[in-house]
Amino acid sequence: MHLSSLSRSESRRELLLEEFWPHKGLLVLKFAGVNSISEAETLIGSELQVPREQRAQLDQGWSYVSDLVESAVFNADHEIGTVEDVQFGAGEAPLLVVKQGAKRYEIPFAQAYLTSVDLKRKRIDMILPEGILEVNAPMTAEEKQQQRETERGARKK
Repeated sequence: MHLSSLSRSESRRELLLEEFWPHKGLLVLKFAGVNSISEAETLIGSELQVPREQRAQLDQGWSYVSDLVESAVFNADHEIGTVEDVQFGAGEAPLLVVKQGAKRYEIPFAQAYLTSVDLKRKRIDMILPEGILEVNAPMTAEEKQQQRETERGARKK
């Protein structure tokens, strides 16, 4: 299987997967031409990309997160914005980074909130808990000013 690796330095290189095996609950990948641990360490932090035509077929109800990018996100028929990225590591569910104009929202892509995902129409329908969009909404100028005043007051004590 040919894979593309995108490193932290944004340089891309093609890799050939020779073999793989489980180890301590993880999967070890062996690439052609990468023959030592020090050579493998140069791949730390890289993003591996599998060509679309080589991806495994998923069961119904499952989707590749890369297919979610550019989808419109709706909360009870109200459009929130468009998925511009998907982030991992903040919790159990990946976060959809949704943009609408200058606003950006991070919305958990959690089964509990999903009502439907239509990849052909690039549409994600959700029912979100009250206030979830305000949790990470950009601060208004008034809120920023209030935060600065609070920080100044804390320093004087």
